[in-house]
Amino acid sequence: MADANESVALARVQRERDLYLRLLQLGGQRELAPLLRDALGLVVDVTGAQQGYLELHDDDAQPGEAPRWWMAHGFSSAAEIAQIRAALSRGIIAQALASGQTIVTPSALLDPRFSELDSVRMAKIEAVLCAPIGEDPPRGVLYLQGRAAPGLFSEDEHSLAEHFAKHLAPFVDRLLQPLPSGNETDPTFALRQTLRLDGVIGRSTAIAATFKQVVLLAPLDVNVLITGDVGTGKSQLARVIHDNGPRAGKPFVHINCANLPETLAESELFGALPGAHSTAMRRIEGKVAAAEHGTLFLDEVSELPLTVQAKLLQLLQSKEYFPLGSPKPLVADVRVIAATNTDLKQAVVEHRFREDLFFRLQVVPMRVPSLAERREDIAPLGAYFCAQACARFGLPHLELSRNAVRALETAQWPGNIRQLEHALEAAAIRCAGESATQIERAHLFPEESARPLEPATGMTFQQATRQFQEHLLRETLAETGWNVVETARRLDLARAHVYNLIRAFGLARSKT
Repeated sequence: MADANESVALARVQRERDLYLRLLQLGGQRELAPLLRDALGLVVDVTGAQQGYLELHDDDAQPGEAPRWWMAHGFSSAAEIAQIRAALSRGIIAQALASGQTIVTPSALLDPRFSELDSVRMAKIEAVLCAPIGEDPPRGVLYLQGRAAPGLFSEDEHSLAEHFAKHLAPFVDRLLQPLPSGNETDPTFALRQTLRLDGVIGRSTAIAATFKQVVLLAPLDVNVLITGDVGTGKSQLARVIHDNGPRAGKPFVHINCANLPETLAESELFGALPGAHSTAMRRIEGKVAAAEHGTLFLDEVSELPLTVQAKLLQLLQSKEYFPLGSPKPLVADVRVIAATNTDLKQAVVEHRFREDLFFRLQVVPMRVPSLAERREDIAPLGAYFCAQACARFGLPHLELSRNAVRALETAQWPGNIRQLEHALEAAAIRCAGESATQIERAHLFPEESARPLEPATGMTFQQATRQFQEHLLRETLAETGWNVVETARRLDLARAHVYNLIRAFGLARSKT
């Protein structure tokens, strides 16, 4: 008995070895069509399937358009191939693509998941093994149909098909487009060679455009007004401008104007002589003096009282200022960078902000993009904040699961990077508390439930938005019979993004 088991195990190892060797041989192909033909013939041979179909995605294709890259094996007519192709966006193949999992059934005709599909009934499809090619989202699909002997594809055949589909994707990518280096796909790479960007995470086109503005502005000793939503990183950008300008190495003084008591705002900025006010027992050095030869960063500048705005205007115009209680002006050598998330033009209209100060500050305006404009940066930011949280709180090493990354990428972040950072900190603490090693979606959004869409009473904007997105996607998939291409068209989304949303929301086609 032991000898028989050893023989079976040895045969399995030999089949896997032969598959890998033949895959390596296929990797030497220089054209896509021969690669697909030989690859499909190989997998049909090693799994004992009667027929096989292989198709690669092209996100630019229109709904109903024939695929640019496909290959069939063992079909006797074009009509049979057309039936398989008709099932690509629905049914068996759609479920494999949406779930990212291999679908195996001994008889699609008797399987309640697929028995009602016209393509299954017309072709009387029995044994099926359908595996996605590549990962997250799939690059394409491998479809195997029929066996010489009745019944299910074996576990060995299942495993071989999955290995094949996984390792085929890199060969395909190499032939469709030479694999670029990381530098060529990173629009910030060249800028990072020029600028000091310590701790600035991201390689999106939006953040690269911001870096280009820094290249232009940092060397110029001019005032800068940074605008952007709450939590987008305006303070960090101000520091980047300072570090890459002629005042680098000199003081960088950050003051949040929203935290200044109105009665003390003037002395905090410009200093005060002894006795100038009730708390000035001795000479107070203001932030302007502390920033001498360096940069004064005024965060939330719109919160400055109007009386202090007038003195700030004088500083910007004449480079002179009066400490509170002093009859003599002092000369200041500072660069002023201001930031706000307020519409200063509207504040001027409402007489909450001086118009002349607005124009003086806005010599060169810069806007920091929101997280919604740089979604490709969410994954690296999430990984960075996860590592930071583990180090800060003394937690064991944690990583984000793929499901968690997809959930982060599809979520709304009205609080931008700051909100994302806080969410990762809380998730890391929850994850470590469960002694888990990976942060999952439930750690990030523990308040979410799978109940149907209801009035969003008591829900945050983010929770209500995610619930609406899930409901809309679920309903559209149902209306199209899980036709992912048609769903993407109706929702005006890329097909790859639809697959990401399906996984992020954990959607699955109903078996009824």
